[in-house]
Parts: sequence; C-alpha cells; structure tokens
Amino acid sequence: MVKEVEPSEIDEAVFGTKEPELPYKTRIGAYIIIPDAQHYRMLLVTAPNGALLLPGGEMESGEDQLATLKRELLEEAGFQVTGVHYLGRSGEYYYSHFRQQAYYNPGYFYVAESFKKIKDPLEDFNNLIWLPIPQGLQGLKRPTHQWAVEKWLTIR
Repeated sequence: MVKEVEPSEIDEAVFGTKEPELPYKTRIGAYIIIPDAQHYRMLLVTAPNGALLLPGGEMESGEDQLATLKRELLEEAGFQVTGVHYLGRSGEYYYSHFRQQAYYNPGYFYVAESFKKIKDPLEDFNNLIWLPIPQGLQGLKRPTHQWAVEKWLTIR
C-alpha cells in the first residue's frame, strides 16, 4: 500500500516564463522516478514525438497524485510500484507549437523503491527505455523532470 504524502505548497520550483499576453491552460501531473535494483539505470518513456519523459501524466478528474501514478504506470508500462516517496512539486510555463497552446504544467514528483511488471502496457504509442541515470537526466525534455531527478540524486 502506498502512503499518501501531503505536498507542501512551498517546495515548488518554477521553470519558464509566464507571458502576460498568453492564456495558459493548466495541466496538473504526477510523475515518478523508477530506478533499477542497482540504481544504475532509470525507466523513461519515449513519447511519439521522441521526447524522453519520466513515467506519469496528467491527473484526471477525481484523481489524486497516487491514483494518477497507478493508472499511468499500468497504461505506460504495466508496472506496479512499492515504496513510493514524495520528492516535491515543480511547474513549468511553456508554449506548445504543435498544439498552438500555452500551458502551465505543475507536477508532483515521486520515486519508487521497487517495481513489478504485472501486465502488458495498455498503451502502444509510447516506448519504454532504461537509461543510465546520468544519460537519462541529460536527455529529459522537461526541466521539471530534470529538477526531480537532480533532487532525488542529492537525497538518495
């Protein structure tokens, strides 16, 4: 059972610049760092556009962060995780040229102590990749995801 941890409102790091003339759509997400048993590699998701991201995604109506992670991990990897610890919250202002939309994406970040594959992924459009942690950190697209990995590396 995963213990719920209340995120603090004062631990947020914000990336990007909020442009006053743009209307921003808020997309709240939950993401998780899943290292291998040796803490040498971490699991990343390669999105259809080639971006490397931590597993996780947008919270749906009625979900809390942990319910989002549970759903997203089953969809993306077919994984169940244990020993989940809260790392912090960070957000990013950015403009998606693909969607022609400005976004504010606050994310809640966690790390798992262990994982177990319990079924095949439900989604077939993402690819999973295990990368050495330094290479994965360098390849992450979102600065919020980099922030979370860097924070984890300082406390593990």
